[in-house]
Amino acid sequence: MKHLDIAEIQEIIPHRHPFLLLDYIEDYEPGEYAIGYKCVTYREDFFAGHFPGQPVMPGVLQIEALAQAGAVAILSVPENKGKIAFFGGINKCKFRGKVLPGDKLKLETRIIKKKGPVGVGEAVASVDGKVVASAELTFMIG
Repeated sequence: MKHLDIAEIQEIIPHRHPFLLLDYIEDYEPGEYAIGYKCVTYREDFFAGHFPGQPVMPGVLQIEALAQAGAVAILSVPENKGKIAFFGGINKCKFRGKVLPGDKLKLETRIIKKKGPVGVGEAVASVDGKVVASAELTFMIG
């Protein structure tokens, strides 16, 4: 298993606080997959307005976190060092549960297609083994 801490993640992807949604990478294979985690705390900025009194992590941020895991996988390939992975599309997106303060969000993105600077990742987010979000994410390397 290949681990990455927050400093190592920041060497691969350009995201920074408050938009960096990965806390660590548990395992990855450059160009193939990444498995990471976001430890969701009540102190997240988005909980102030989503929703007051009933904090829920926005689904769009769950998808962004999955995309960041995929970016670690695709940008850790030597020829992509220093580049950015942009969204090209989101398909087959489904939300199946809430992500709440105190949850440890597992983010798994596997690259299933690559052609030139474009690719597709199959992404699944889960909490305690229960899938809370899934999607097919298209990316473009810029």
